[in-house]
Amino acid sequence: MDNHTLTFGLTIIFSVVLVGPFLNKWIESNLEIFLFVMGAVSATLSNAWTSEVIHEGFVAPINITLAVLGAGVLFHYTRRFIDRAMRRVLITVPLPAIVCAGIVILGLLSSIISAIIAALLLVELITVLPLHRRAEVHLAVIACFSIGLGAALTPLGEPLSTIVVSKLSGAPYHAGFGYLAQLLAPYVVPAVVALGIVGIFLVRQARDDIEASLAAEEKEEKVSEVFMRALKVYVFVMALIFLGAGFKPLIDAYLIKMSTQALFWVNMVSAVLDNATLAAAEIGPSLTEAQIKSALLGLLISGGMLIPGNIPNIIAAHALRIKSTEWARLGVPLGLIIMAGTAVLLSLGWI
Repeated sequence: MDNHTLTFGLTIIFSVVLVGPFLNKWIESNLEIFLFVMGAVSATLSNAWTSEVIHEGFVAPINITLAVLGAGVLFHYTRRFIDRAMRRVLITVPLPAIVCAGIVILGLLSSIISAIIAALLLVELITVLPLHRRAEVHLAVIACFSIGLGAALTPLGEPLSTIVVSKLSGAPYHAGFGYLAQLLAPYVVPAVVALGIVGIFLVRQARDDIEASLAAEEKEEKVSEVFMRALKVYVFVMALIFLGAGFKPLIDAYLIKMSTQALFWVNMVSAVLDNATLAAAEIGPSLTEAQIKSALLGLLISGGMLIPGNIPNIIAAHALRIKSTEWARLGVPLGLIIMAGTAVLLSLGWI
């Protein structure tokens, strides 16, 4: 297949992946199956079915799945105690303060405990807080932006940061454990705090429903649902790996040759594609530090826009049954605002 035909085919697939969940309710309700099919089609079109890709697709999601499953079972059996403790806290601490602190703490802590564990803690926090449905969705989206940004500060946080530090460990950067924190913290930490403040306004919108929520009987998640959620996460991560492999020729041909500012904005494809795959293709020692910073910030911010953008989104969306349209209503405009503000700071070079 010639390059023009391949490019056209992958562009069509990307468009379908981007708009499909918003146009078809079956796709929206079965997003992991849809992405798996699209990943398989793109990998077939690109002739990407190597033993390494297949091995990665089946093996790489195992650790994430086991973490989701283990924490899900643990929280299932301790939820009553967590719920009681949180209700006692709510008696003395204002709800907006809890939400703001939760967003900021989970965002910054994710770089140490990993984005996966932070996302699972977020789900438990949202489950026990007295919020109506719309407020739960807003809190999930805002907190996942925070977790996705914060997790990149150390190699422990998420696969993207591990890959980047590994690729930059040699000359000229000699990246170590604190390299990404030094590079990104001036942007990430203020953004995480700002997201916490946004959360305060979200909680104020929910306060009329607090008493009703407290009186409502909590729907307890069944153990079978915990296992099903873990299975869906496994398929979801596998699908993203196959999508990344399928789109690699397009990434190699176009993305890595772009200017710093163009790469920052084009990396909004991270809202759909796996940001670790994009980082592996784009980041290398031949780039300037400004290019590395722009590329990473573009990947991290846009990862919060849509559910497939990063692992915390996937975990929270499945656990809280958030649909693609619900997520995008806040995720897309919020992501664009953060992207625009960051682009200004990058162009001015103040940080």
